[in-house]
Amino acid sequence: MDHSLKYSCIFMCMIMLLPAFSYSQSLVTNASFYSTSDGMGTPSGACGYGVYGKDVNNGEVCTASRRLYRNGAGCGACYQVRCKNNALCSEQGTKVMVTDSADGQETDLILSFKAYAKLAKNPSLAAHLCGKGVVDIEYRRVSCGYGNLMVKIHEHSKYSDYLAIVVLNQGGTTDIHAVEIYEEASQQWISMRKAYGAVWDMSSPPCGDLKVRFLTSTSVETKWVQSDKAVIPAQWKAGLTIETDIQLT
Repeated sequence: MDHSLKYSCIFMCMIMLLPAFSYSQSLVTNASFYSTSDGMGTPSGACGYGVYGKDVNNGEVCTASRRLYRNGAGCGACYQVRCKNNALCSEQGTKVMVTDSADGQETDLILSFKAYAKLAKNPSLAAHLCGKGVVDIEYRRVSCGYGNLMVKIHEHSKYSDYLAIVVLNQGGTTDIHAVEIYEEASQQWISMRKAYGAVWDMSSPPCGDLKVRFLTSTSVETKWVQSDKAVIPAQWKAGLTIETDIQLT
């Protein structure tokens, strides 16, 4: 089967399985919160972000239900969230980024303590809001407003036998469905495996500087995007983070 046709078929199957909602719609659900020692995120989230997942967006992050996590396609999504208790909650609410996955009791989003407290009208009301444990919210998907897409070489990578990457700063309203690396020897794009969350891997990766491309989708289009230059250097090593010239919304 033609390579581009194969991914067109894969993506159409994905669309049929995705939840039926528009990114621009406001949705209603419940939200709760989790606690850490500093009120921020956790480095052990299901998206595989590590410390980035703890600190990104000033620690205002969230755990998503399986419906929103979508086997990792929902990692890096940003949502504007506000609660519906007019006596306690601000009109604007706060923006959170998905870094983890878990199902709570009838909740789609479990916010970090810092993000949950930001739902309150003012700091003095945050304790009252947290005392409720679960609140009614409305939310919509928005751009994170970060910089260029970044690729981190996962700590478990082993040069040159095994390469795993973590995709960072993917925009907020953009999903990534496939990642490929270009092999100069065969002049073909080779698919990476979706390991989990935002982590993609490959055994026996090609040698040399590596070009990478991403199959992306938003509410309006699906397309391959790639950097104008090689993303991963020939002498890559675990822990290296590379900023690309790709910017996603």
